[in-house]
Amino acid sequence: MALKQDKISIEVFGSSASPETAQNDGDRADEAILILARLIGRQIAREEFKRKTALERKARNRQALGNA
Repeated sequence: MALKQDKISIEVFGSSASPETAQNDGDRADEAILILARLIGRQIAREEFKRKTALERKARNRQALGNA
Protein backbone atom coordinates (compact mmCIF):
# COMPACT_ATOMS: atom_id res chain seq x y z
CA MET A 1 0.00 0.00 0.00
CA ALA A 2 1.46 3.32 -1.03
CA LEU A 3 1.94 6.02 1.55
CA LYS A 4 -0.28 8.98 0.82
CA GLN A 5 1.07 12.34 1.84
CA ASP A 6 -1.69 14.72 2.90
CA LYS A 7 -0.76 18.34 3.25
CA ILE A 8 -2.82 20.55 5.48
CA SER A 9 -2.42 24.24 5.92
CA ILE A 10 -4.02 25.98 8.84
CA GLU A 11 -4.24 29.73 8.70
CA VAL A 12 -5.12 31.86 11.71
CA PHE A 13 -7.05 35.06 11.14
CA GLY A 14 -8.28 37.74 13.49
CA SER A 15 -11.96 38.05 14.33
CA SER A 16 -14.23 39.19 11.55
CA ALA A 17 -16.68 42.07 11.66
CA SER A 18 -19.37 40.31 9.59
CA PRO A 19 -21.25 37.31 11.05
CA GLU A 20 -21.25 35.56 7.65
CA THR A 21 -17.46 35.57 7.48
CA ALA A 22 -17.26 34.42 11.09
CA GLN A 23 -19.52 31.46 10.20
CA ASN A 24 -17.28 30.56 7.25
CA ASP A 25 -14.21 30.76 9.49
CA GLY A 26 -15.92 28.45 11.98
CA ASP A 27 -16.74 26.01 9.20
CA ARG A 28 -13.12 26.06 8.03
CA ALA A 29 -11.89 25.47 11.57
CA ASP A 30 -14.31 22.55 11.98
CA GLU A 31 -13.11 21.07 8.71
CA ALA A 32 -9.46 21.44 9.76
CA ILE A 33 -10.20 19.75 13.09
CA LEU A 34 -11.95 16.85 11.38
CA ILE A 35 -9.04 16.40 8.96
CA LEU A 36 -6.56 16.41 11.82
CA ALA A 37 -8.63 13.90 13.80
CA ARG A 38 -8.85 11.63 10.74
CA LEU A 39 -5.07 11.77 10.26
CA ILE A 40 -4.45 10.98 13.93
CA GLY A 41 -6.90 8.08 13.75
CA ARG A 42 -5.14 6.65 10.70
CA GLN A 43 -1.77 6.91 12.45
CA ILE A 44 -3.11 5.11 15.51
CA ALA A 45 -4.59 2.38 13.29
CA ARG A 46 -1.24 1.94 11.49
CA GLU A 47 0.62 1.64 14.79
CA GLU A 48 -1.90 -0.90 16.15
CA PHE A 49 -1.65 -2.93 12.95
CA LYS A 50 2.15 -3.00 13.16
CA ARG A 51 2.01 -4.11 16.80
CA LYS A 52 -0.52 -6.84 16.02
CA THR A 53 1.44 -8.21 13.06
CA ALA A 54 4.67 -8.18 15.07
CA LEU A 55 3.02 -10.20 17.85
CA GLU A 56 1.60 -12.68 15.33
CA ARG A 57 5.02 -13.01 13.69
CA LYS A 58 6.67 -13.69 17.06
CA ALA A 59 4.03 -16.33 17.89
CA ARG A 60 4.56 -18.07 14.51
CA ASN A 61 8.34 -18.03 14.99
CA ARG A 62 8.04 -19.53 18.48
CA GLN A 63 5.69 -22.19 17.18
CA ALA A 64 8.04 -23.01 14.29
CA LEU A 65 11.01 -23.28 16.66
CA GLY A 66 9.03 -25.55 18.97
CA ASN A 67 8.08 -27.91 16.14
CA ALA A 68 11.62 -28.14 14.72
